[in-house]
Amino acid sequence: MKVSINGNPDSAEAIVDLFAGETFLAESGAMTRMSPSVQIKPRMTGGILSSLGRKFLGGESFVMAEYTAKQPGEVGIANTTPGTIIHRELKNESLTLSAGAFLACSTGVQLKTRSHGFRQIFSGSGAFVLDCSGTGDLILGAFGSIIEKQIEGNFTVDTGHVFAWEPTLDYKIRGMGNLKSTLLSGEGLVMDFSGRGKIWVQTRNINGFSHWLVPFCRG
Repeated sequence: MKVSINGNPDSAEAIVDLFAGETFLAESGAMTRMSPSVQIKPRMTGGILSSLGRKFLGGESFVMAEYTAKQPGEVGIANTTPGTIIHRELKNESLTLSAGAFLACSTGVQLKTRSHGFRQIFSGSGAFVLDCSGTGDLILGAFGSIIEKQIEGNFTVDTGHVFAWEPTLDYKIRGMGNLKSTLLSGEGLVMDFSGRGKIWVQTRNINGFSHWLVPFCRG
């Protein structure tokens, strides 16, 4: 399969070109258009428990969409929020994603939901993360632009802006404010990364944006 991306950094869309017989997986509802030669069917990856974890605890779809090309064709996919899409090719390696970052992958990529720590439940950023490993194509969608940073030592990021990171990095979640504001307001949590590796940060925070939007939605 071949991946091309248009519209970065504001309103991106990824075009996946498939050869006959190729298959890839995408978030439910991510498809914008597709060739008539491509067939789609629902698929649960990792079984029902893993799918439930992705849906209710990880912010991803319960059932994913599986696209298979009977003849060469293309599928367009886009994120639900305006922002950047990136394509990364995994070569027998791993990448950890925050909730909502996953958009699509080829069948050679394995997805596993993992606990992100008890304190993250109160951050509004999802209690679980998604570990992606194997060999294949990985397509990710962010809210806003994506900044790539190479960490050599220590680095602190607000939980709502953490997008993805390499598993060579260790991290801890802590509050910036007092205990009351951390537990009740959903604000003030950061992730302290340490070690050596890359991290990807998104410039916009979906939870902060939703809080800003609330007054405009009242009748």
